[in-house]
Amino acid sequence: MSTSQKLNASLQSILSGDPWYGPNTYDIIDNISFEATYETPPGSVHNIAGIILHMLGWTLETTARMQGQLAGEPAGGDWPNPGTPDERKWQQLINSFKLANVTLGGVIEDFPEDKWDAPTNDKRNRELGTGVSYRALIEGLIQHHVYHSGQLALLNRIAG
Repeated sequence: MSTSQKLNASLQSILSGDPWYGPNTYDIIDNISFEATYETPPGSVHNIAGIILHMLGWTLETTARMQGQLAGEPAGGDWPNPGTPDERKWQQLINSFKLANVTLGGVIEDFPEDKWDAPTNDKRNRELGTGVSYRALIEGLIQHHVYHSGQLALLNRIAG
């Protein structure tokens, strides 16, 4: 199995497969009630909609970096404001997140095998996660998705 196939399989496993640690990201999202999406529980900094916006932004940013763009924060910011509750906007956010990950999966599958261990075209900046290999970039996004998926599950449980 090629590096592209392994990394994409890993991404797909945590998004929609059967990861060893529990429910996948899409199952977690699909079980969130709309009523819980914009609620920020006491002691929390973010709500569910805000976390998914953050995850979407970094998925898009990672895809752009894989396609050779210089690194930066996501176009909409690191933690964009999700705004006021809007069920149609919530459904669009979910669809955008899923589509962004489909797009990234295609970029991973098409990535040249001999470039996975090459550094991205940025200097090392730990806060932005730049200057790592393309493999580390994708592994980091997978870890990022897992981390925030746990937050989504917990916030949904608190709200429920």
